[in-house]
Amino acid sequence: MIQMHRRLVSRFSHLKKLYCQFDHAVCLATQRILNPVADDDPPYADVPKPRRNKSERKPYPTPMKTLIRRAKEEREARKSQPCRLLEHPPENGLLVPELVEVAHRVHRARESLLFGVSKLLQVIPLQRCRYCTEVHVGQAGHEIRTCTGPNSGFRSAKHVWRKGGDRDVIFFPKCFHLHDRVGKPRVGHDERYIPRIPAILELCIQAGVDLHMYPAKRRTRPVYSVEGRIVDFEAMTKTDEMEMISDYSILGSPTQSDAGTPLRELVDSNLEIASASENLRELSIGTLESWLEMTSGAKKIMEKYTVLTCGYCSEVQVGPKGHKVRMCKASKHQSRNGLHAWQEATIDDLVGPNYVWHVHDTNEPALDNNLKRYYGKAPAVVELCVQAGAPVPDQYRSMMRLDVVPPDRDEVDLVA
Repeated sequence: MIQMHRRLVSRFSHLKKLYCQFDHAVCLATQRILNPVADDDPPYADVPKPRRNKSERKPYPTPMKTLIRRAKEEREARKSQPCRLLEHPPENGLLVPELVEVAHRVHRARESLLFGVSKLLQVIPLQRCRYCTEVHVGQAGHEIRTCTGPNSGFRSAKHVWRKGGDRDVIFFPKCFHLHDRVGKPRVGHDERYIPRIPAILELCIQAGVDLHMYPAKRRTRPVYSVEGRIVDFEAMTKTDEMEMISDYSILGSPTQSDAGTPLRELVDSNLEIASASENLRELSIGTLESWLEMTSGAKKIMEKYTVLTCGYCSEVQVGPKGHKVRMCKASKHQSRNGLHAWQEATIDDLVGPNYVWHVHDTNEPALDNNLKRYYGKAPAVVELCVQAGAPVPDQYRSMMRLDVVPPDRDEVDLVA
């Protein structure tokens, strides 16, 4: 009887898996029929699935075979040329010329994005769960039972909603600022009290954005690699030393900041922009364009400048190597003595998009738990701008399932 029961369970799970695959294929076929795919249309995109178990490691963006091959090539290069001049930036300490302007655009887009989100939240309400990280854009929270917070079982996984803020829409993880990303690329455990800044801001600084609050060393000559160690033969003049001393003196002054001045002027000049209903759509369009420009520019910079993340937690570090601060509290941290398991990061690790359920019509009742398979998702920034009047970007149309018409609540049992 036990073996027969196991066979029935395995067959049922197999049939359930086939049904899910068939349902997904039907959705794709329906989308292609309703919206024919042209050559220049973006491919189908869905929400990244979270890890089933927090003890599992994040998937590697680059295949492991490619990483092993690169490590072997680097090892052979060290053996053949113990002392060699690094030719390609940014590994040699120089800036990538074509990415300097991209870094400035990303920095400006981030400032305008923060300003736009703060103004839109004065008009569009935002809800967040009291016990978990779930966020919903709308007047009232949804009824989908996906809460994973404390005592969620006693509440049948229902969310307890309260008013949200800017950090719930978009999250910028912080990292340590590196004055010299090549000469001293790692922060030790004794330096754990160094102030941390948003990782995307650190990425812009390393790519060419100069801020007096966060000085960075700029070289004019490439460095050498001696048996895998970076050696800088560039002589430091007295002028450079005086510039470094002045930069560090400015670092202690909290009133001078290049990062805050443009944003403050922008807020003062556009104080009434969100209160005027006729300009709300323009504000949402500009905010959405800033989001797209920031993410696309950050992806270009990440192709050259290394960004690392922990394989088990959300820690991020911009630079060729991860820091050595023993602050990881994720799974298996005892075996690593609290150190992070560094690996290549993605854009979602650098900028937390915080995916939310998409609402087709804000005048309809709250999203029903029985109809969650028909609802799509989108980053909270995109959903906020779309509800404010901005058009849906092409790369998020499939993710938001705009081609799927959810049935009414009394029609759930009639849908096959």
